[in-house]
Amino acid sequence: MPVLLDRVAIITGAGSGIGRAIAERFAQAGVRVAVNYSRSREAAEEVAAGIRASGGTALPVQADVSVESETVAMVRTVEQQWGRLDVVVNNAGWSTRIPHEKLEDLTDEIWDRTLNVNLRDTFYTAHAAAPLLRRQAGSSIVNIASTAAFTGFGSSIVYAASKAGVVSLTKSLARALAPAIRVNAVAPGFVRTRFANWPQSAFDQGEAVTPLARLATVEEVANTAFFLAFEGTAITGETIIVDGGLAQLRGVR
Repeated sequence: MPVLLDRVAIITGAGSGIGRAIAERFAQAGVRVAVNYSRSREAAEEVAAGIRASGGTALPVQADVSVESETVAMVRTVEQQWGRLDVVVNNAGWSTRIPHEKLEDLTDEIWDRTLNVNLRDTFYTAHAAAPLLRRQAGSSIVNIASTAAFTGFGSSIVYAASKAGVVSLTKSLARALAPAIRVNAVAPGFVRTRFANWPQSAFDQGEAVTPLARLATVEEVANTAFFLAFEGTAITGETIIVDGGLAQLRGVR
């Protein structure tokens, strides 16, 4: 039963994977969802159409959130459409797999794109949304980090560094925006999505060494994001790991 019919959320990178699951989870509770995309228009429109078909409210909104002017325009579009904003989920991300020992393959282009899409966009969106979020009691920001922030593992060294930056930025923003806006993060481990084009064998190997003997699902990540956005009202500056226990229980944190 929808319980949050008056709330509005922006989910960046919501056309697939974790972002899609978060948009759908929020919509199930009655939240009006802005489904952000950069290039994947058809995927975002499919997500929005599915939400509307299930009785929810969704609007695809194009913006490259690594570009500040586009991020500001996205927030303005949401304000014009619904007149308010309660939650921002910074989910948009990018990576390409580079073995960690191949330092020479980390080009300036890869550094710039990874940091711009994974870290700079998180700040841009928080900055653009903060004035609108402050108008609503109980507003919050949820950043999608990664266990790579703690382990140093992941698709590349720069990806792990960018997500460590997201964890640090989450703490800084939580201080800067308190008490009006709570800021938290979710750090998924290996999740079966198309992100970074991991082969099936990599997921199977990850599952084999995970204490719960399975990987977390996109739905479980989405449920954690929902909790931090709407229910964890005494929590700010926190990062919750969702990875089946691998980072904590195998001593790699």
